[in-house]
This record gives sequence, structure tokens and C-alpha cells, in this order.
Amino acid sequence: MASRIGHLAASLLCTFSFALPSGNAMAQATEEVNYLLPAPPTLPAFGPWVLAQQRGYYARENLKVNFIVAKGGVDVAKQVGVGNAPIGGAIGDTPIIARAQGIPVKAVAVIGARALHHLHVVEGQGINSVADLKGKTMTVMSYQDTSYYVLLGILATAGLTKNDVEVQAAGPVGVWQLPATGKAVAFAGPIDFAISARGAGARVKTLPSDHYIKTLTQAIIASDEMIQKRPDLIQRLVRATLAGLADMMKDPKGAVADFIAGSPSFKGREAFVEEVFRGYNEYTYQGQGMPGAIDPERLAAVQSFYVAQGIVPKEVPVAELYTNQFIR
Repeated sequence: MASRIGHLAASLLCTFSFALPSGNAMAQATEEVNYLLPAPPTLPAFGPWVLAQQRGYYARENLKVNFIVAKGGVDVAKQVGVGNAPIGGAIGDTPIIARAQGIPVKAVAVIGARALHHLHVVEGQGINSVADLKGKTMTVMSYQDTSYYVLLGILATAGLTKNDVEVQAAGPVGVWQLPATGKAVAFAGPIDFAISARGAGARVKTLPSDHYIKTLTQAIIASDEMIQKRPDLIQRLVRATLAGLADMMKDPKGAVADFIAGSPSFKGREAFVEEVFRGYNEYTYQGQGMPGAIDPERLAAVQSFYVAQGIVPKEVPVAELYTNQFIR
């Protein structure tokens, strides 16, 4: 991955260093951009991004977007923070964790009002509360993915730490397959992981994470430097992605065909994709007044909780964690 990111940095340098034409010619210039995502963009979780690509919303902004996969949301923040990519996807909590590590990134939009990662438990295992997870095995996608920190936050509401449970990093498929095959009793992740587990025959109950902690949904993140130097680029990327989100919310069923065109591995699974999109509308997207807008009070509450539980060492000014300047 390091060599790949190094090559990515070199290609970005070429992309951003050429002289742009002026006037009408500049308006027509297509800019190639590498967009880091925490997991493969073919997953239904990235429906808004795939729709923005397939329906030409990035192209409408004179952008050619290449999606590059990193090792989870925190890794995205690290790469964006050091300039290896101009923009990335994580969740709204990620800048809290990143800033605590000295990584200068902000959330520039959130994809919905609720949470992305929830706690899913296998029924019939005696798990009726978070406290019942003590001594149990559960899964996350990776220890670098923000879902891991969300899980730690949920556990902390019952006085549990990572030392009281066994958390396995199982990847984007194993995270739900292990519980579905009886090798774990719970897992953290987006709603499509729970739907996949149910499709494999497991009886899974979803406990929305925002019933326990005020965690956030998916976010678009950028570095302080890029926000300052290329606000026009960030604006165009945010606008196009939010157009994809609007389509997902307005017509989940109608979004399926274009998503599968961009993610052909789901061909023949149209019903599954539609169920996932409807799940995202219920558990993640709904309730946002201004599309993309970040609630500073919610972000402050998340940060205070993380500090209180020792997940990050200290608070930073909330204004360093986000900006709504790109929300129109």
C-alpha cells in the first residue's frame, strides 16, 4: 500500500501542477482527482459516490474521479492529511481521532443525519444489552476503520473496554460472515453488513449506535491545506457527491440499476441492493435538514465522549474538526 500511495502522490503532483487555461477554456478543463475511500467503492455503502460517478455528476463538475481504496477511515485521514490525496471518505468521527494524532483534516460534509456504523447482534446468544457482550467475540472490518472506535464507544457505555471482549478484524466480508457462521456473536458496521448476514441465514438484530453514543455518519474529509488552497475543487466534489445522495434518498429502487452498472458484481442481486439502500435511508440518511451539513453540537458531544473514555487524549476546538463552508 505504501508504494501504491507513493505512486499516487507522484501522480497527484502531476495532476495539480499543470497550468490551467483561463476564461472559457478553464471552465471546460477536466481535472483528474484521486478520491480515497475506506473500503471498496463497489460496496452499497458507497451508493452516493457510485451514483455521482455513473450519472455524470462528477463529470458535470469537470472532474474525472478515480476511487482508490485505503485501509479504513483513519488510514484515509492519514493519507489525505499528508497530501497523498486531495479528498477522502471516512465518517464524521474520524477527524476527532485524526486530530488527536496530529493529522490536519476536517470533515467538509456528512452523508446523512444519523450514524453509519451500528452494533449488530446474533439473536439466540443471550445478548440483550451491551453489558452482555462481556467475554464474547465480535468483529469489525479493521482496527484502522472508524467502526472499531465506534464499537469501543458503545462498549464504554456499559463500562466495558477492549480488554473485556475479543474483537477480531475480519475484513469487509469476514466481518459479517464470522457471526453468520457462529464464530462471533456481534459485529459493528453499516446496515448492509447486517442484511448480508441475514441473507446467509443468521438472525441478526440491529442496535442503532446513536441510541448509545452520538456518533456520525459517512463524511467527506479534506486537509486544512487543500481546503485553503483548492476550495473550488472541494466544493465541486462535495456538490457532486451530495447529488448522488439526493438520488439515493428520493428513489432507492430507481438507484439500483445505475449502482449495479458501476458495481457489476451485484448483478442478479437487485433485491438485496434495494433492501440495503432502503436500510441506509432508515438508519443513516434520514433527518438531515440541509444536505451535507455537519452539526457542531453533535460533533462536540462525540468528542467529549471519546475524551471521557480515553479513546483520544484531549479535546481540540470543534471548529478544527469540520467546516460547513461547502454546504449550499
